[in-house]
Amino acid sequence: MGLGLPRVNPRRIKMCGMTILLSTLNARYTHASLGLRYLLANMGALRARTRLQEFVIGAKTTEIVERILAHSPRIVGFGVYIWNVEETARVLAMLKRVAPGVTVVLGGPEVSHETREQDIVRLADYVVTGWGDLTFAKLCAQILDGPKPLMKIHAGEQPSMDAIVLPYSLYSDEDIAHRTLYVEASRGCPFKCEFCLSSLDKTAWPFPLDAFLAELEALYQRGARLFKFVDRTFNLNIKTSQRIMQFFLDKLAATPDDPVYAHFELVPDHLPDALKATIAQFPPGALQFEIGIQSFNPDVQANVSRRQDNAKAAANIAWLASQSHAHLHVDLIAGLPGEDIASFAAGFDQLWALGPHEIQFGILKRLRGTPIIRHTGPFGMVYDPYPPYTILQTDRIGFTDMQRLVRFARYWDLVANSGRFAQTLPVLLGDSPFARFMAFADWLYAHTDATHRIALDRLARMLERWLCETGMAPAQARTLIAGDTGARGAEAAGAAPQRQARRAALEGAPR
Repeated sequence: MGLGLPRVNPRRIKMCGMTILLSTLNARYTHASLGLRYLLANMGALRARTRLQEFVIGAKTTEIVERILAHSPRIVGFGVYIWNVEETARVLAMLKRVAPGVTVVLGGPEVSHETREQDIVRLADYVVTGWGDLTFAKLCAQILDGPKPLMKIHAGEQPSMDAIVLPYSLYSDEDIAHRTLYVEASRGCPFKCEFCLSSLDKTAWPFPLDAFLAELEALYQRGARLFKFVDRTFNLNIKTSQRIMQFFLDKLAATPDDPVYAHFELVPDHLPDALKATIAQFPPGALQFEIGIQSFNPDVQANVSRRQDNAKAAANIAWLASQSHAHLHVDLIAGLPGEDIASFAAGFDQLWALGPHEIQFGILKRLRGTPIIRHTGPFGMVYDPYPPYTILQTDRIGFTDMQRLVRFARYWDLVANSGRFAQTLPVLLGDSPFARFMAFADWLYAHTDATHRIALDRLARMLERWLCETGMAPAQARTLIAGDTGARGAEAAGAAPQRQARRAALEGAPR
């Protein structure tokens, strides 16, 4: 077949009535698993006997198991991620109790590292670590036709990029109509940021560009209009970036009344003039950039092996905010080794001044396999032992202050990133954004004892009350809040609910 895929006896398949089921628990219904579709596309002779069935976290374990067994599978392959490992383990435990004859194969980033330490691995029959595109199919062929694999853990083979069958035709019409379509022009990352799994890659590997663009065209012709690129370094190769962005510009020019929307992750200090000129051509509402700053502290950057020209990164964000129509979603991470609250606050204030539309305030997580673990002793890094392995304290930030930062992040999403308080936010933040919002967050928690399920009208009342308690005249505070929450305010905010729905659909990057 030319792809190194297994030869399977078709008669044997027919005789045993075999079915292979590919499954995972997505974080949201709007997420469609790109990883499972890669596996299905590359099943070779087994593809006709393979099915895909996705679930959403929060579903009842018994119902998931029942729906899996309705296919009478001989093999079930689960995609395991940091957000679904605990629920997948419960599904696997129940599946093995009621149908012990079903062979279970695990794959995905959560089980690709520190594999033997995990209870979910103990429950499974086999595990594929790393690249599973071709290895999973070969393993299934051995399970079904022999020789039976002797080893439980199988290191995924990394093939050449042109040997991988692209999966985009496997997005259904339902996916195209209602879900985010994840796509990737490349895999891997040449940078070594120690908090990221991509730090284990040696470089970035591009897919053949013409074939990839042909797949985008086919998706577009089927009605796809929302594309999220999961490339870690989209603008690493400027010529490739230009061609892909030109693809979307051509669509926008041909059918301006039928807009297309694309999301890219950018390296912040690599924005040459040619790429700026292309970005400047996009109209409002067509382009979103996710930009990882993580920290502006050079010492902290050095601790985690992050190479970043802070001056260039800041200048590029400022240019994008003022000279383009792209929506900017910029990331900071609290809890990195060597960073205290004062350092993080200075970075937050610096980033706010650059004018991004959203600041994603993240809390450090210890992803399995990442080199960040080397700092555990020297910097007193203490992590939650349960997923998502969030940092609990460091030698610079104690547990109580870390929880204050966690609440800050949640309230920041509700007030700032929601886009619902566009007029109130600058007044709330004043000339000390981090300090003033932290004070508000502490006060809000003290008066509500809640970080979730705060209704919009209640949040608006609490904002008004806070403004009054910090010196604003009641009538002025009431007018300010009404400008954001009233009918005119909602219109002036630029349809914030629609923007938030799109943002929610784009959160995360399931592979």
